[in-house]
Parts: sequence; C-alpha cells; structure tokens
Amino acid sequence: MSRIGRAPIAVPAGVEVKIDGSHISVKGPKGQLERDIVPSITVEQEGNVLHVKRATDNKLDRSLHGLTRTLIHNMVVGVTDGFQKKLEINGVGYRAEKKGTQVVLKLGYSHDVTIDETDDIKLDVPDANTIIVKGIDKQKVGQFAAEVRSKRPPEPYKGKGIKYDYEVVRRKVGKSGKK
Repeated sequence: MSRIGRAPIAVPAGVEVKIDGSHISVKGPKGQLERDIVPSITVEQEGNVLHVKRATDNKLDRSLHGLTRTLIHNMVVGVTDGFQKKLEINGVGYRAEKKGTQVVLKLGYSHDVTIDETDDIKLDVPDANTIIVKGIDKQKVGQFAAEVRSKRPPEPYKGKGIKYDYEVVRRKVGKSGKK
C-alpha cells in the first residue's frame, strides 16, 4: 500500500469539494480548481477528510495512487494558501521593474524583456533584484517561474542570471592567463 496514497487529506473550513465520478472540483477563498482523475482511482469524502483508494494492485494503479492523492492535496492547499516561487536576479545592471500587469526585465540584452501576468499567475517585484510568481495551481506557478528563469539562466563563471532563491550556482574557475 502506498504510504502517500493512503494518507488522508484534511479539508479546511471554507473549502468546498465536489466529487463527480472521475472529476474533482475544489473551491476555496482564493479560487477554484478542477481535475479529472483516472477511473480506477476513487476519492471518498467523510466529513472534512478525503480518502484516495485504488481498485486493484496492478502496477499502474499503484503508481497513480500516491500521485492522485498529492495532486488533490495540492489543489486543496492552492485554493486556501496558494503557491509562490521566488526568483533572484544577479548581475551588474540586471534588474526587474513592474509596470501595470507587466514586468520589464533588463538582462544585458540589447532590448528589454517583457513578461505579462496571466489570469492564473500574478507577479510581484518587491525590489529590483527579486521576482515573486504567485498562483493557486502549483504546476502553473512552477512552469511560469521556469519560463521566467529561462530568459537568462545563471551562468557558472560570474554567477549572473536569474535563479531560484534556493538554487545554488556552482562557480567555475575561468581560464588562467599565460605564465
């Protein structure tokens, strides 16, 4: 039995969960998320607790058991607290500036890079070297943060670029001069 899959999901007050066969809808104070799940995995609600169960012990059902439970848990966390990723900009002259619903990045290119907010994703720029990506869908927040990071990934020689706040850039020694 999957240790992750059999763990119950606590549904906090103010969150409404609707289970319609293989379709789950979670509505909370920050918004609403929906997901289709595999028909061989069932979700049962008992009061304020959700239980994820599988029909058989074949390899596919075992692998999807924990995944489905984690996805549903992330939906519940997303509509109550939301998710965020913090990006740091390192480099001389590299900076971010918010203009309305756009973030303008100066990353050493001949042009400025402009990133637009979407309906699901909100961008916050507390200072010139920090970008915070916020949203209720964990997958969309991570994907959007990865796309922002890809505009100028960190390089190992000078450490310049956009990196996650928890990311450690391993520095390399440059070539030594002629002796």
